[in-house]
Amino acid sequence: MKRFAKTLHVFAILPFLAAPAMAAGDGGGSSDKTPTCETGKVWDKDKNKCVPKTSALDDESIYEYGRDLAYAGRYDEAIDVLTLAHDKTDARILNFLGYAHRKSGRIEVGLGYYQEAIRNDPNYTLVREYLGEAYLQLGDIASARGQLTEIKNRCGVECREYSLLARQIDVFVKG
Repeated sequence: MKRFAKTLHVFAILPFLAAPAMAAGDGGGSSDKTPTCETGKVWDKDKNKCVPKTSALDDESIYEYGRDLAYAGRYDEAIDVLTLAHDKTDARILNFLGYAHRKSGRIEVGLGYYQEAIRNDPNYTLVREYLGEAYLQLGDIASARGQLTEIKNRCGVECREYSLLARQIDVFVKG
């Protein structure tokens, strides 16, 4: 009887567990909270709810949710979501696939995604900043500085990506 009561209790709270929970992000994303969907579902911003992965989500929703998951440190979930994109050449999608792989320790895989993103959009400075950070993780200061120069050539020394990568390089060099 105790086992039945325990099982009944689990079923009673199940609806509350299935509702999207909100997880704090690191402030890098477009919002401070990222919805958590149950396995097999992703967040649809237009419907404002979790929907099955097989649902026809637009690439913008996939990008935003994947980016937010990546910034929240939920890298494997971000990769799962971002790979659903229909446009496999979208530099933003490729960038955050690279970011999620790099942050989860697969730096070489991340490099491949970053390089593909740059081939598709050479002026996308955020990917160049993250690529520079990846080079620093590998100890390749010259390549990181090369990306800093590329950023400078595209948006100058006043843009956010330039100042962030310049600071990362400075911290790395000073140890």
